[in-house]
Amino acid sequence: MKKREDLRIIKTKKNLYESLLKLMKDKSFEEIKVADICNIALVNRSTFYDHFSDKYELLETLIKDLEAELSTKLENNQSIESAKEYYMSMIKILFEHISDNMNIYSSIIKTNKNGIASDMLKDAILKDVKNTLKKTSTKKNNIPTNIISIFFVSGVINVCLEYIREPFKFSTTEILEYLNFLIPNDIYNLIDN
Repeated sequence: MKKREDLRIIKTKKNLYESLLKLMKDKSFEEIKVADICNIALVNRSTFYDHFSDKYELLETLIKDLEAELSTKLENNQSIESAKEYYMSMIKILFEHISDNMNIYSSIIKTNKNGIASDMLKDAILKDVKNTLKKTSTKKNNIPTNIISIFFVSGVINVCLEYIREPFKFSTTEILEYLNFLIPNDIYNLIDN
């Protein structure tokens, strides 16, 4: 059985995450020092080092927590009647996740131009696509499913990154409509009709 983390530890980590993100709105990640994070979080350096070895581990843990949250939501995606329905449902989940965490993504991707968050999004989505394909694929074309997956996932991730950079340029509803038009009805022939 997995041991539950102490509520104080959860609160401290959350406070440190929020402090890092607040600093990342105005400074590059490289400019931020552990002392800056501690000052904003109102904790001493020893408390910081009780939880993280350095600011890189703090950012990495924050990203891993986001990835775990996204992966859990994606695992609950039961829309696999067709490849397009699955993709559109997955994309909707992805955009909801980004919208719910826009402060985090904006600080990491938009302000700091840090690729760790976009890599995490791509990895989480590709993992979900590959797992879905393992369960449902009936290959009927000559294109490897891995190539098709990377092609469509990369496109979706780049649309997400543009949404993070300019969140008010298009609504999520508009983006979903555009992607629905762009994604073909029969990507993989996942299920025989």
